[in-house]
Amino acid sequence: MNRIRTIAPLVILFVLAVAAAGYAQQASKIAVINSQMAFETSVEGKKALSQMQDRENKIKSDIQKLDDAIRLLENKLTTGRLTMTNEALMGIQADIDNQTTRRKRYEEDATRDGNQFANNIIQKIRTEMVAIIEALAKERGYDLVLDMITGGVVTSSPTVDITKDVVARYDQSKAAVPPVKK
Repeated sequence: MNRIRTIAPLVILFVLAVAAAGYAQQASKIAVINSQMAFETSVEGKKALSQMQDRENKIKSDIQKLDDAIRLLENKLTTGRLTMTNEALMGIQADIDNQTTRRKRYEEDATRDGNQFANNIIQKIRTEMVAIIEALAKERGYDLVLDMITGGVVTSSPTVDITKDVVARYDQSKAAVPPVKK
């Protein structure tokens, strides 16, 4: 009886050690994703990039108009130096200063708003894609999914790259949801 009490814990310990060794030797399934490519090739990502480009083009156009107005005032000031009164010249210089300040404020505000817009839309798409990645990883039994852009992956096998699958599922999930009317 004493011998059974001594051997039983040893047998249990041996079984646990063998099971742990077997578990440790199991290969983990790893997948990689190129988050930048996923963003740029997905339908929503392309739409977001287009919106960001449209905003940037509008800002550049508006700044160009402000620059043109400032140049016109500067030309008026230069050509009128000999014929205008001092008060008129000072008025034009004040207009130049006001336009320059207006341009600077517009550029700062537009840059801040554009960055906030980009961050919000990127974060929204990222959150939605992470949910897709998590579901795909669970479905395929991946233990780890690494991002090739932010994760520092040096090399990977193309067989573990799930970027195209994530984009396809993400686009499919967006196609199933009716667009929100503004």
